[in-house]
Amino acid sequence: MADMIEVTIDSVRVHLMTPQRVVVLKQINTERYLPIWVGPYEAEAITVALQEVEMIRPLTHDLLKNVFGAFNARIRRVEIVKLQDDIYYGNIVADVDGTEIHIDSRPSDAIAIAVRAHVPILVHPNVMDAAGIVPETDMPESTTPSRKDAPAPLSDEGSERLDVFKDFIDKLDIDKLDDKDKPDSP
Repeated sequence: MADMIEVTIDSVRVHLMTPQRVVVLKQINTERYLPIWVGPYEAEAITVALQEVEMIRPLTHDLLKNVFGAFNARIRRVEIVKLQDDIYYGNIVADVDGTEIHIDSRPSDAIAIAVRAHVPILVHPNVMDAAGIVPETDMPESTTPSRKDAPAPLSDEGSERLDVFKDFIDKLDIDKLDDKDKPDSP
């Protein structure tokens, strides 16, 4: 455990074109991030726990946390231990009667448990080295807006192609389109 890297949840983000979500983990005390793609249900479970939303009935991850407690198992931490073929592997680490047990888990489920149990999230250094992202530090602090150059002139062929659209727009009677929205008068 000593060589593992502790992270916190920086954000849960949504890809606008797909149902995919990404959990962005941030390394403690440095600007290195680990993005992990997760399903929408797991992202929702993490977000609900982060926002401390009280549910009427326990969600699956609440249930699992309750099962740990019912068997006197104390969740100690969750770990992201391996990245192989673009698949992350994780563990839920618990203490049962003084014995440490490692339970294989998808990282998204382990993270959802960690948020509920208020335990650390740790990442193996090999995983962080392979998939961690450091924002660019070469960016100037203040940037001046770049000058926009005039667009390149259209070729005769390109101009002829656009003339079709210009003719169409010129033929539109915008006033009639506006009248279409008005109710007919008797």
